[in-house]
Order: sequence, then C-alpha cells, then structure tokens
Amino acid sequence: MDKQNFDIHIIGGGVIGLTTAVTLQARGVKVVLLEADEICKGTSSGNAGHLATEQVFPVADASMLRHIPAMLLNPTGPLRLDWRYLPRLMPWALQLLLNMRTEPFDRIHKAILNLNQSSLEAWQDFATQFHLRQWVHTSGSLLTIEQPTNLKTLTDYGKRLNEVGVTNRLLNREEIAEYEPALDNSKLDALYFSETGHFTNLQAIYSSLATTFRQFGGHIIEHCRVFEATPSENGVQLKTEQGDMFASKVVLSAGAYSKALAKQLTGVKVPLDTERGYHLMLPHEDKRLNMSVSSLDRYFIMTPMEGGLRLAGTVEYAGLDAPPNMQRAHKLLQHAQPMLKTPLNTDDSVPWMGFRPTTVDSLPVIDRIGRVFLNFGHHHLGLTQSVVSSRMIAEYYFEEPHAIDPAAYKLDRFKKKAR
Repeated sequence: MDKQNFDIHIIGGGVIGLTTAVTLQARGVKVVLLEADEICKGTSSGNAGHLATEQVFPVADASMLRHIPAMLLNPTGPLRLDWRYLPRLMPWALQLLLNMRTEPFDRIHKAILNLNQSSLEAWQDFATQFHLRQWVHTSGSLLTIEQPTNLKTLTDYGKRLNEVGVTNRLLNREEIAEYEPALDNSKLDALYFSETGHFTNLQAIYSSLATTFRQFGGHIIEHCRVFEATPSENGVQLKTEQGDMFASKVVLSAGAYSKALAKQLTGVKVPLDTERGYHLMLPHEDKRLNMSVSSLDRYFIMTPMEGGLRLAGTVEYAGLDAPPNMQRAHKLLQHAQPMLKTPLNTDDSVPWMGFRPTTVDSLPVIDRIGRVFLNFGHHHLGLTQSVVSSRMIAEYYFEEPHAIDPAAYKLDRFKKKAR
C-alpha cells in the first residue's frame, strides 16, 4: 500500500469523510482514508439517526434568548455550560449571537435550506447506488408539543416552514394515533413532515460503505491521527500517528477536530467550537415507534433503530477535553416517558456522548483551496448533509458545475476574522 500512488488523502473517517471517499473512489479517484480511531466510531456513530431536512434555521435563534437562563438553571434542560470553559467559548459565542441579527440569520437560513432541499433525494439515490435502502427509511417524522400554550408556536412554525417549501401539516389526535400508536396522543399536538426520514442501523450503513470503498480500490488506515499538515506547491506533507506521509491532495473532514488542521492548511482560523450531544440507547425498545419523533417543548428526539430506541439531544458547551457527564444522557428518559402511553424498558440502556462541530454561522465549510479540499462543520446536520456535501467536493475535484451554489460555504467568509 505504501507504494501506491494515491490521488487524494481524506483526513477524517466519520460519515462526511466516508461518504466523500466512496463518492470519489466510485468515480475512479484513488483515495486513502485516514481515521484517528476507527471508521465512524466517533460522533457519527451516536447521532440521532434523523434525516433532518426540515431543520433549516441556524443553531442560534433570537427567539430563544429569553429562554436561555431557564435552560441553564434546569438540571434536565437542553442546554448546559461548563463555566470553566466560558473564557474559551466567549469569542465564538459572541459571533454566534451576532448572526442572530435579521440579515445574517435570513442569509444563513437560505444557505441551510439549499443544502437540505437536496439532501433527501441525494440520500435516496446514494442508498440505491450503494445498496443501503434497507436501513434508510423516508416515511417522515413528527414534531410534537405537550403544552397547549405552545400550539400557536407550533402552527406558526409549520406555516413558516411551508412558506419556504418545507412541507408539513398539523395532525389531529386520530392522525397522531395512526402514525404513532405508542404516543400519548391525549396530550400531544404534532406536525408531520413527509419529506424527512431516519436511519435504522448506522453501523450497518458505515460497514457496508467501508466494504464498498475497499472493493472499489480505496484504502483505509485506522488509528492514524494527523498531527500536522503542511501544504506546498507539489502537495501536502502529513505528520501522522503512523509516520510521515506525502499527499498530492487532501480533503479535511475531521469534524470537531478540523480547526487546527484547517489553520495549518489554509492560514485561516475557522471560528468553530463543539456542541457536546448525548444519547441514551434503549436496546429492548426497537418496536416502540415507527419514525423519528421530536419535541418542541423538550428539545430532544426519539428515533427507532434495529438496535433499540435512541433518545438524543441536549447541547453542552465544555470543549473537547472535559469528561462526559452521562447523567445528561440518562435524564433524556425524563423527557421521553411522559410522551408515551406505557413505561419504557430501560434494561441494558447505554449512554453516549459526542462532539458536533459548529461554526459561528451554522454553515459547513465546503471549499477548495488549491490542493486542499474542506468539508467539515455541519453541526447537527452532518448525517443529513453528508451526501450533498460529498457531491460538492466531487464537483470541485472534477471542476464540474455546481448543482448548489457553493458561495455560502466557502472558507473566505472567515478570512477577515482570521488572527
């Protein structure tokens, strides 16, 4: 393998890096995929499993500002801040707040919408091409509320989304019961999103894609963290856990760990931080729900998978180094149980924590700078947008016209902020 002349090295073997690798290799590009741990064992393994095409607004919304103090004070709430991390977080957080203003908020929303509008069909095509359809369900999802006082908020939100092309409709009690008999529909209202979906076995998808990638001639090197990346006129010199490597071209898809390498490769300090997310897997509840069900009141989601029911959500700002607080995962039960008619089976439940890479404008970096391709920073939407962003990288690689205008995702939007 050392003697093979690779066309491109991809740094990062999460869902973004893996779908990019398969997309390029299938088109005849000689790809080697470098992963610091094992393929898709990090954040990609623990995401909510929701094909979230309906989530078209930035991470930070001005309407949430008045709720933040209550969230921070609520031990079971959706938001936690490690105060020791606050000094490091503040520059990023201030820029995030500035993007709540009307002009940047609307611009960012349109850019997220542009990616998400293509994501469902892209995933359906990708799943067909690479034999993943049994694990990719596109039967829709529900967004619920329990508080009658929030009904207007829910209906206004649904109307706002319909106006921008995100199809949804308000369900009555009988319709909720038809879609999800296990929900306690006596105290729920819900929007149904028909053009969304969920993934029932993420590990099977990733394993299948890794096998396909290898069959096409691609190479995977696991336990190969990249410490340094130095670009030159002829390529990029990489210092890795398994020795020095020379790459003709590179794709940076290292998720929350992309910031330092992006600075080395481009000279630009990308304003990116990590939102730590948690899930609790209930292995004996794989038949409870039919589709992803999220709560507008509780800021969490339940997704049925072959391996059980996944309860996912919460945002924690504590950086990459602080140990996980698995009580946040277990507290998701307190949100799920009141929405269901009968108690959940919590035997053998497994908590998890991972890192969502989030830029200050809630948009990924998808770009090409000479021999360097950038594909990271998808925050909550990495799984949803992975195939679309992989196609954009392929369009950059082959110098093809872009199906989606790439301007909003370019690196140079951060250059004036570089230090």
